[in-house]
Amino acid sequence: MTMSMNLHPQYITNDNGEKTSVIISIEEYENMLEDFEDLVTVAQRKDEESISSEDFYKELKEDGLI
Repeated sequence: MTMSMNLHPQYITNDNGEKTSVIISIEEYENMLEDFEDLVTVAQRKDEESISSEDFYKELKEDGLI
């Protein structure tokens, strides 16, 4: 999760000069979307029970993943 955004927005304004919309590059948009998805995952998992790294590696070995 990066969380340090370096955005370069361009604004669309109405006849009164008020900002009505914003344009960002596809790359900036995709980075923002990835960060948002990461935050959603963190929020969903905040109450999950944690396990020790030793138990985690043991489970991976038992499952034949390492």
